[in-house]
Amino acid sequence: CKLGIQGPKPLPFIGTFLEYKRGLFIFDNACYQKYGDVWGLFDGRLPIMGVMDTAMIKTILVKECYSVFTNRRDFGLNGELHDAVTTVEDDEWKRIRSTLSPSFTSGRLKDMFMIMTQHSRNLVKFLQKKVDTDEVLEVKEIFGAYSMDVVASSAFSVDIDSINQPNDPLVVNVKKLLKFNLLNPLLILVVLFPFMRPLLEMCNVSFLPAGAMKFFYSFLRKIKAERSKNVHNRLCCGCVPGLTDHEILSQALTYIFGGYETSSSTLGFLSYNLATNPDVQAALQDEIDQIFPDKAPPTYEGLMQMEYLDMVINETLRVYPIISRLERVAKATVEVNGVTIPKGTVVMIPIMVLHHHPTHWPKPEVFRPERFSKGNRENIDPYTFLTFGMGPRNCIGMRFALQTIKLVTVEILQRFSFVTCKETEVRLLIVSMGLLVCLSLCVYACKFFTDSSYRVCRVTDHYSSYRVCRVTDHY
Repeated sequence: CKLGIQGPKPLPFIGTFLEYKRGLFIFDNACYQKYGDVWGLFDGRLPIMGVMDTAMIKTILVKECYSVFTNRRDFGLNGELHDAVTTVEDDEWKRIRSTLSPSFTSGRLKDMFMIMTQHSRNLVKFLQKKVDTDEVLEVKEIFGAYSMDVVASSAFSVDIDSINQPNDPLVVNVKKLLKFNLLNPLLILVVLFPFMRPLLEMCNVSFLPAGAMKFFYSFLRKIKAERSKNVHNRLCCGCVPGLTDHEILSQALTYIFGGYETSSSTLGFLSYNLATNPDVQAALQDEIDQIFPDKAPPTYEGLMQMEYLDMVINETLRVYPIISRLERVAKATVEVNGVTIPKGTVVMIPIMVLHHHPTHWPKPEVFRPERFSKGNRENIDPYTFLTFGMGPRNCIGMRFALQTIKLVTVEILQRFSFVTCKETEVRLLIVSMGLLVCLSLCVYACKFFTDSSYRVCRVTDHYSSYRVCRVTDHY
């Protein structure tokens, strides 16, 4: 109020934190509708400023990134990941980020393409077997397994087959690490009582399960020792000049967090969108047939030519962004577009709300890839589409994730089609309780076709795993 910024009334010590139980998207959208482009919140006693104004967003993410808004909010209790690129700040972040960037150049992505192809074909073979035997599949699980295998091969220099071996120790421990809820009691304790954080860190308390972390660091150290001369020069092979051994291991582990969830969730959303928009799916398959006739194996160069595939993926990421919010912490008091942002304030950009703003995106609830066509792209304000962030601290693995998604999408649609059936409820419920936008998909049947035979199967409704549709032979 002292700054003239309105927002929901905070409670003593708690602030507005308990409002998150409604879900981040619901709460953020309600605040925007009531207070406009800028509003104030409190996580405990920590001031949060919600920002929807695109001019301010540009200044925060790009113009003043290095000088004022370099760092993300750090809740602490990072455990072994204290030196991960997502956690470190200021000069340490610049050093690690600049060291990692060469790992994601076009040349490196081309080197990784054959590795990805191996796993995409493995997934297609798995799908075909299930289709032939008329078995039920859970799409979140199979895409998660594919993403896991690609990331493990690329980052850890080890090949696993989690598609056919879901109980592999690596898979089991990754799933333990990925379980996170915004209403985690430990997180609430740190947010509401920040003075407890140093004491908890002294006691080696972490948000990450100790058993899983111990497994991974032991696993990665073993790989590093065995594969230090690996010709592929992957991330954790020990061939990253400028990083300590521990920093290399931390980046490799962080890599799997971003790579696994981004790819698997986006593929799940994408398959649902194709199933519920058969005209889009048909147009995409036409493009695939033009670029790769007669089911020719996809190539890196061919994928780069697929304009409609890019449009479909971008629209999927607009409607269902993987993260709900971007956050930056002001290192100094600064005025941005007439709004004073005090030092220590967390500036929060609600991506989900921004992506569904009717002024920026007419009929935002409608899935329409043409929004991202060449003719319309120049009309899009880049600061209204922030799935991978923007500016110097955007997602470093963006191109890797997109290549992972594109490849398997082409491989699948060359052979199969996603189709809804009468039992499918064409509606999605977005549940955003963590840093990721989780999905509760109201689909109650899926069919997998082999010629004319099919099976209807029930689907449970929960937000961490889901099935999308039936799969039919494309031709």
